[in-house]
Amino acid sequence: MEVTCLLLLALIPFHCRGQGVYAPAQAQIVHAGQACVVKEDNISERVYTIRESDTLVLQCLVTGHPRPQVRWTKTAGSASDKFQETSVFNETLRIERIARTQGGRYYCKAENGVGVPAIKSIRVDVQYLDEPVLTVHQTVSDVRGNFYQEKTVFLRCTVNSNPPARFIWKRGSDTLSHSQDNGVDIYEPLYTQGETKVLKLKNLRPQDYASYTCQVSVRNVCGIPDKAITFRLTNTTAMKNATFQITPDVIKESENIQLGQDLKLSCHVDAVPQEKVTYQWFKNGKPARMSKRLLVTRNDPELPAVTSSLELIDLHFSDYGTYLCVASFPGAPVPDLSVEVNISSETVPPTISVPKGRAIVTVREGSPAELQCEVRGKPRPPVLWSRVDKEAALLPSGLPLEETLDGKLRLERVSRDMSGTYRCQTARYNGFNVRPREAQVQLNVQFPPEVEPSSQEVRQALGRPVLLRCLLLRGSPQRITSAVWRFKGQLLPPPPAVPVAAEASDHSELRLDAVTRDSSGSYECSVSNDVGSAACLFQVSAKAYSPEFYFDTPNPTRSHKLSKNYSYVLQWTQREPDAVDPVLNYRLSVRQLNQHNAMVKAIPVRRVEKGQLLEYILTDLRVPHSYEVRLTPYTTFGAGDMASRIIHYTEPINTPSLSDNTCHFEDEKICGYTQDLTDNFDWTRQNALTQNPKRSPNTGPPTDISGTPEGYYMFIETSRPRELGDRARLVSPLYNASAKFYCVSFFYHMYGKHIGARQHLGFSASVVSLSCTTTRRGRCSERLRVCPRPHSSPKLSDSLRP
Repeated sequence: MEVTCLLLLALIPFHCRGQGVYAPAQAQIVHAGQACVVKEDNISERVYTIRESDTLVLQCLVTGHPRPQVRWTKTAGSASDKFQETSVFNETLRIERIARTQGGRYYCKAENGVGVPAIKSIRVDVQYLDEPVLTVHQTVSDVRGNFYQEKTVFLRCTVNSNPPARFIWKRGSDTLSHSQDNGVDIYEPLYTQGETKVLKLKNLRPQDYASYTCQVSVRNVCGIPDKAITFRLTNTTAMKNATFQITPDVIKESENIQLGQDLKLSCHVDAVPQEKVTYQWFKNGKPARMSKRLLVTRNDPELPAVTSSLELIDLHFSDYGTYLCVASFPGAPVPDLSVEVNISSETVPPTISVPKGRAIVTVREGSPAELQCEVRGKPRPPVLWSRVDKEAALLPSGLPLEETLDGKLRLERVSRDMSGTYRCQTARYNGFNVRPREAQVQLNVQFPPEVEPSSQEVRQALGRPVLLRCLLLRGSPQRITSAVWRFKGQLLPPPPAVPVAAEASDHSELRLDAVTRDSSGSYECSVSNDVGSAACLFQVSAKAYSPEFYFDTPNPTRSHKLSKNYSYVLQWTQREPDAVDPVLNYRLSVRQLNQHNAMVKAIPVRRVEKGQLLEYILTDLRVPHSYEVRLTPYTTFGAGDMASRIIHYTEPINTPSLSDNTCHFEDEKICGYTQDLTDNFDWTRQNALTQNPKRSPNTGPPTDISGTPEGYYMFIETSRPRELGDRARLVSPLYNASAKFYCVSFFYHMYGKHIGARQHLGFSASVVSLSCTTTRRGRCSERLRVCPRPHSSPKLSDSLRP
């Protein structure tokens, strides 16, 4: 419960300055999370390498006024399925279990309506290694000139990886190399981009029947282990998938069976090993006898390997009949496969057509659909379905072609992206080996409308008119059949608003003659297209926009030496003050964090202009507590949008003058520097009189640069329990270096065996970070000097190697 107290906090009388403080956005990307390689600092915009399924963390640091809004995008798509964009300040993009498809260049776009947007980018490289896939291919004869080799086996190993994988082939436990075994050849096929390696076993020998392993490796990048797949090459036999073809006279380019012309019947089965398959032909139940007019061949060069063909020369009436092709493995316990072909005057090539009324199929999204083509002919071949209007588009099954025996393509739960033209065509197997016949079916998927805006705030001064428009973006059908307006859930039109003239087919409008307190509220436009409906939501009011806090106030904290209180300079501008009635006053609420009581104060103002910096000084804040500040503008309409922020106590920084431009570590508050809470250990302020007597001998300086025992310096001990890579870091306060030229200078001291350390002075905007990274047994104190050039960005990192 919030308690209102008016006299608990003193507020210095309000004043404002008419200066324009709007500044264009600036941005910088900071990466963190589970990077594969530890960077020297996390500010530079380099390639960010991460392992698939780890967590990606990118943060966009922004400056400018008004505070810029941040939007993350990615090359060729959004950053992730769930993350589209954001308008939260200093937004952190976090992707849990990052996928390979989410690698690429990420852009942080910061804009605040002043100048051009600031855009920074970083490339994210996602490392992965899939399980390898091994396929086996076999040829019976490998033709080189007139020389025919015997059977050859190809073991093809394919893997998806980043970076490209290294392949190792093994027979048993022995690594294979064509330089050590003339019977093998290892090569990369063309156009595979390093994703495939083929092991070719030439002219199979007895020792080639063994277990083969394809091992893939990305050399342990990101800790990804090697993977492998094993295949055993044996003499095991198998057969499946018997098919046939009827080929009319090719020379005469005939597509029909005609007496006096040649005719070829072909039979094929898929088998392992393919070359052991034998074929036998029968006519009307009796073995077919070869003659001058009946020829049987085993390897037809025009057909797949090990295909048997029966060719009838100068077809006679007596050649009509039923032909049977039987495939078998002699001496192996494998069942025979057979296929039957009937040749007669009724054996005709196929035709295909779409049934009447089925050329256009219209269904609603989410419903099943059936596309149908009818095939006539004898025999009737299978029907192959594919997409027509989309290049390289796949069918809903995920395949480019889908076979159906009855000519019907059945689709479950169709979606709008399935709309389009589908082709049905006859297969060239299990039927005539002729030009495919084809037809087309159009699928229209109807879906509810999509409208714009889905939600919109409309601000206007009291008494001014407002026009609300709901636009149909897409839908099927693409037209508005009805539009209904509601105000606060009640149907319109009652006063004070009435619809305008007749509705257009792609939008609906509502006009308010004047914005009043009574007409302010939520408006909804529900549009339909006979399939479904969608709504545009409008929030109409005359209330003021929220204030815009100014975050770049130089040294806003002011401490009071005689008390434990501090004051804070609070500055802000008003967002779009001319959009509504003038702001009359602000309601200020100040509450200490973790407390319920709040101070509330009304601050009157005169007419506020856009870009005008308003200022109020909060006093009697308790050191070192933080406070929540809420600021609400008021107009004649009433309360506007509230803005809130947290103010933290930071040690005030005295701006260096011409006579005193240094700050020494004699200052107990170490010049406003703070210990970084994310490092491994802290720096220690000490002098020769206060140093730890237990610190390791022969480490650190005996005194500071003054040479006196009273002089203070900052010190770290890097002996045990410190480990390699531990960091101690001091972070400076925020320096306002935009108007003056500053130098940051440190003396340093490094002493000890195996020192080998690195010192870093890193810049983030105008924050200075001083750190020391340990090695095995080094000791180090500091001395560095960095002077950013005026009107230029400082280097993101600067390192000194001893």
